[in-house]
Formats: sequence, C-alpha cells, structure tokens
Amino acid sequence: MPPLLLLFSFVNLVIGSAAFVNTGLLEPMAASVGVSVAAVGQTTTVYAVSVALLAPLLLASLGRLPQRGALALAMGLYTAGNVLTAVAQDLATLLGARVLMGLGSVATPLMAGIAVMMIPPERRARGLALVFLGVSLSYVVGLPLGAWAGLGWGWRVPTWAAAALTAVSGLALWLAVPRDTPSAAGPALAGFARLLRDRAALAVFSLTFTYFIAIFVVFAYIGPVLTDIVPMDRNTLSLAISAFGVAAVAGTLLGGRLTDRRGPRATLTFGLSGLVICLLLLPLTARHPAWMMGIMMAWGMTGFSMMAAQQTRLALIAGPQTALALSLNTSMIYLGTAAGGALGGLALTVLEPQYLPWVGAPFGLLALVWMRWSLPAAGGPGRGG
Repeated sequence: MPPLLLLFSFVNLVIGSAAFVNTGLLEPMAASVGVSVAAVGQTTTVYAVSVALLAPLLLASLGRLPQRGALALAMGLYTAGNVLTAVAQDLATLLGARVLMGLGSVATPLMAGIAVMMIPPERRARGLALVFLGVSLSYVVGLPLGAWAGLGWGWRVPTWAAAALTAVSGLALWLAVPRDTPSAAGPALAGFARLLRDRAALAVFSLTFTYFIAIFVVFAYIGPVLTDIVPMDRNTLSLAISAFGVAAVAGTLLGGRLTDRRGPRATLTFGLSGLVICLLLLPLTARHPAWMMGIMMAWGMTGFSMMAAQQTRLALIAGPQTALALSLNTSMIYLGTAAGGALGGLALTVLEPQYLPWVGAPFGLLALVWMRWSLPAAGGPGRGG
C-alpha cells in the first residue's frame, strides 16, 4: 500500500478523536457552560448536520482546486473549530465551533478520493479500510485518552490537544500530497445530480443513514449509558471505550479483507446482524462489567466492519465522482448521527440511559432487511438496488 495512506489514516485518527471526544465528557462540559447533559449532547447533532449538509456544498465549491489547497482549507477550518471549542464559555459558541469542524471534515472524503485513484481495484477495500483505520483508532487512542484527561484535568485540555494535532496534520498533508495530484472532486454539481438519480447509490446512502441512527441513539450518550449500566470511575470508563475501540480497529481491518474476498453482501450481513444482537444484549449486562465489556467489543467489531463494504460499493458506482459519493455517504453518516442523537435525547426524557440500546436496535434490524432486499445475492462489490 502507498505510504501516503498511512498519513491519511493518522489524519482521520485526529479528526475522529476531535469529533467525538465530547461524548465521554458531556457531564463536565454541561456543568462548565451551565446547561443540561441533553443540551450539550446536541453539539454532536450540530456537528453531524454540518457534515451532512454543509460539507458536500463546500466540496462542490472547491471544484478543481488542487488537492493540497483543498486539504489545507479543510484542516484550517477544523483547527479553528477546535480552538473555538476550547475557549467556549456558552452553548452557542460550542455549537458554532462544531459547525466549523463539520465543514473541515470534508478532508476525509478528499483523502479517500485520492486513495481510490492510487489503489488497484482488487485491493481497494483493504486500502480504504487502511485510510479509515484512523477513525477506528480514535476509539482506542483518542476517545479514551481524551475522556481520561478531560475528567481528570478539565474537558478543555483534550480540546486544546486536538487543535494542535489538527494544525500539525494539515501541515503534514501540505508537505506530503504531491503538487500534481489531480482533483478528486471532479465536476461536482453535475455529479450531485447524477448520484442522486442513481438507484444503486441511493440504496447505499439510505442503508448508511439507517444503521447510523441505530448506533448513535446510543453512542451520542455513551458515557451516561455505560455508567448507568455499570457504575464506574473515569479510569474504568476510559477502559470500556478503549475496549470498544480495539474491537473497532479489528472490525475495520476484517471488513476490508472480508469485502475483498466475499463481497459487500456477506460483510454487511455479518456487521448488521452483530450490531442488532449487541444492542439487544447491552442493557441486560447491568451490574456485570465483564459481560458489558464483551458486548461493547463485539459491537465495535461488527459495527466497524461495514464501512469498507459501503465505500467499495460507492467507488464502483461513482467512478470519477468517488470523492463526491463518499462525501454524500459521509452526509448520510452524520444525518444518521444527528437523527440518532436527537432521538436519544428525546428518549432520555422518558427512559434511563441504560435502555437507549433498545431504542437503536429496531433501526439496525430495518437496515439489515433493507440491505438484504436491495443488494443482489451475488454479493460482489457491484451495484446494489
């Protein structure tokens, strides 16, 4: 695999850590700015909406801007959002900062589009899995370390660290991406219209949207959910999130290999079935930390096995519009994240946090049924729908 993919993976580690470190720090953040946990949890919703609705428009406006320039702009916006988060004294500032970070997240599909141009088709799923491995690693490294540092020394400490690492990552991309790398965005406006008329692409997008609702009904409130299931201190909470992340790394790599060997249908069946089972079982592990940790790891492996399959499907459907297709798929990820976060916040008004997984499970089951109907039984990485 080209060495540049390792840098892309590291940048995604930084982006993923900065995006979701707040999920383990909702309570101290809420106390700091004087709002409820449910209210500060909506920073995840605002970030998700920004990624979903504004990032593709930014990608379209970049047109054929050289990759180094596009990536520098994206990482600059992401850095600015982290800095604004670190100095925020009220909820409105936090929400504005998350909008900037959402715009900056366009760096991820830009890097993936470059990667697709560099990787031979027979190894594409594994290559994309490597690029997105950084997102999985954020659950092993960034989130638990951020939660540990934030709960020990204040939630602003990991936010300042994220700002510094984002700035360094932007500089590294500027130095490493060749000047003559062609734009991955392509004719964006025309591409929007074509992709939104393509039944195969729409099948992929709708599947992504549905299973991310299932995930983020729970994960947007993962700190309160886990501590309600098994009362724990900050060290144990960090360990639980880290265990989830270790399994997510394994699942990301497994999903890439399984997709290249068996095709997306088998990979997605494995991932969605496991997700549903884990969400159904997690509330039943109350007061049993070992069982809770085991279910969290199974959830991480199955949940993260699906990304390479979805991205491979889109790369074959979209061709030269791959970066735009991946950006729109990211939009579905974050629309699902936003919907899940909002639904989870609503559910918390009538349910204890430990029961949120049962709110998410039906959406996982719906995604499984939709995938089995929309993706041809041949299971190859071809067109679904």
